[in-house]
Amino acid sequence: MQIKGVLFDFSGTLFRIEPVSSWLRAVLDARGAVVEQADFQRYVRQLTVAGALPGGPGPLQIPPRLASAWATRDRTAEQHRAAYTGLAREVALPDPELYDALYERHMSPEAWQPYPDAAEVLRGLRDNGIAVGVVSNIGWDLRPVFRAHGLDELVDAYVLSYEHGIQKPDPRLFGAACALLGLDPSHAVMVGDDRRADGGATALGCEVRLVDHLPVAERPDGLRALGLVSLARQGAREGS
Repeated sequence: MQIKGVLFDFSGTLFRIEPVSSWLRAVLDARGAVVEQADFQRYVRQLTVAGALPGGPGPLQIPPRLASAWATRDRTAEQHRAAYTGLAREVALPDPELYDALYERHMSPEAWQPYPDAAEVLRGLRDNGIAVGVVSNIGWDLRPVFRAHGLDELVDAYVLSYEHGIQKPDPRLFGAACALLGLDPSHAVMVGDDRRADGGATALGCEVRLVDHLPVAERPDGLRALGLVSLARQGAREGS
């Protein structure tokens, strides 16, 4: 296959959100809130079970009142916030203002860490003339995260679900990315961590390659192992 472009998912593919414990601790510290260690550990467990951290562990059960918002959470910023703050409110935190503060924290660049090989792979694709797009189911603008971590210059286009009102696996989202990059989908690879959501790209003729959604320290070379840069170099040599 001759690739001319690669589309990447964001969370769990190029970046990983901080652990629930770090997320909660950062918000408590920023507000000068002090809680007993036993309470802190309990809040962490309950927030984890609730699935309240976007990009973190999914909820074990969706409360009926949030079922509709959850199903379409990535279509608008409002639904995304409502779904995740709603899940957080399943936990009785000591201050009602913490729910919105937690949501705000997860959108900060400090809450995200790129996988160790992300910059290497993105730059390798750029150096070999391969267009790069980010296609994400999300309810907020992730571009500042890429800028803060020095990766924005390696991305040619962002297609974010909330900006289009559609979410993966809807093929139209991948189609929008290919159109922005001037790509025939048959010459594009979609890289993600969710077989169902990211697999929607196959409907357009894109090849899909998957990585494991693991903590950063446990996946040092998941992107590199896909062989995309080698494939790009081969294509460059054949085209020269």
